[in-house]
Amino acid sequence: MTSLVSTTTTDIQPIRPSGLSAKLAMALLLAALADWLFYGQRIGVSLTLFAIATACVSVLFNHAALDLRRAAIGGAILTLGVVPAVEELNTLSFLILVASLTIALLLATNPDTTELTERARTLRNFLLLGPFRFFLDAPQVFNMSAFTRGVALWLMPAALGTVFVALFAAANPVIEQWVSLLNPKVILEYVNTWRVLFWTLMLALVWPFIHVRWRRKTMVTPTVADGPVPPSLPPMVSAEFLGPSTILRSLILFNLLFAAQSILDGIYLWGHVALPDNMTYATYAHRGAYPLIVTALLAAAFVLAAMRPGGPAEKSTVIRPLVYVWVGQNVLLVASSILRLDLYVGIYMLTYWRIAAFIWMGLVALGLILIVARIALNRSNRWLVCANLIALTIVLYSVSLMNFDAFIADYNLKHSSEMGGNGVKIDANYLLTLGPQALPAIDKVIALRGGDYCLAGRRDRLVESQRHDLAWRAWGVRSWRLQRRLDAQVKVQPGNQPAG
Repeated sequence: MTSLVSTTTTDIQPIRPSGLSAKLAMALLLAALADWLFYGQRIGVSLTLFAIATACVSVLFNHAALDLRRAAIGGAILTLGVVPAVEELNTLSFLILVASLTIALLLATNPDTTELTERARTLRNFLLLGPFRFFLDAPQVFNMSAFTRGVALWLMPAALGTVFVALFAAANPVIEQWVSLLNPKVILEYVNTWRVLFWTLMLALVWPFIHVRWRRKTMVTPTVADGPVPPSLPPMVSAEFLGPSTILRSLILFNLLFAAQSILDGIYLWGHVALPDNMTYATYAHRGAYPLIVTALLAAAFVLAAMRPGGPAEKSTVIRPLVYVWVGQNVLLVASSILRLDLYVGIYMLTYWRIAAFIWMGLVALGLILIVARIALNRSNRWLVCANLIALTIVLYSVSLMNFDAFIADYNLKHSSEMGGNGVKIDANYLLTLGPQALPAIDKVIALRGGDYCLAGRRDRLVESQRHDLAWRAWGVRSWRLQRRLDAQVKVQPGNQPAG
């Protein structure tokens, strides 16, 4: 079957070996050269140098379409046009230089224009419309299918990486300062709007000389259909959201982010380097403990999702070591969180919630280690859940046997400033909320402060509560043990010593 198909060849693209990306890079170099030669400077021979550089770049990128004879004529015209500008740069010599540069380009790269009027029309379109082509051609540097695939591969690493950076900024004042520098308002303070406009103008002016395209007439040619039209190629399948490529990029990015946080913790927590102004170690420790635990939990969830049994990433010899390194960094992160909380407790004392935080951090660290064991031993997620449940059961059973009321009271008393410790003054009101088990510590506080009748009266109410706990229906080993401690404490007081 024969059909007439209108084939419109509107542009000649003589530069086949070099892609748009190389041309854009060269355009940026020319813009940088223009910035050095012109911006804030008096213009003279610098304009001639820039014109020669533009001509050389144009020859470099259009050499495949050059006719030697026409190129020689164009070179001669350009040389003649340069002479007046070298002699003295004024309006006339400037116009001559621009005209000689464009005419030389036309002669060298567009052999189809022969008539004078056609050449004049072509030069007019080149000068008036050419600079605007940069804004249409530059986006074509990106291959949209490859660009879409790249976005798909980096979407999850970038999103989760942003979350990690936000958590690190909440945990670390140094990272917070770094992130604050990324504020667009701060960046714009260092951006010279006029210079940006100058660069944009230079790119638009030099682009037509680099990416040369001349309009041609529309031609209608007959074509013969040799057979059925083949089906179009199927679109490129987007990358799997948690495929090996995405996981690999994520692990590389996350390892770098976590390494930065670990290095800073090593400097400030372990190395005791001076913190930024208006920041104490207690504040640094407190603000970082909990966000870092959230970070470790997110990391564990990502590893479980990425290294699912039978998944494509589980058997990768590249991804596995990165997972081990990253989990190791997370364990180190949990250790830093425990140290942060310990530093904070050493000053602001112990509470039930802070004990719970210590236990929770230990469980998180153990869970991370068990994740590595699951991957290394090729176990299932069911095995991992069972192992964590066993660990949780052991911890909860052990916790049930702990007398945290007495432990908290004794710890806070021992580390308070009234007992020569580094902590704050003992909070007697909080000790009273701990119940009868805090009575030995409260008695020591009363002895230290001497004459605190309000505290002594409230202490008597705890004694009454302890007496009720010794009734046979409410009896417990812990209450019995406390009573023995209180009785021993009464016996050793100076007023209760037996007569000699």
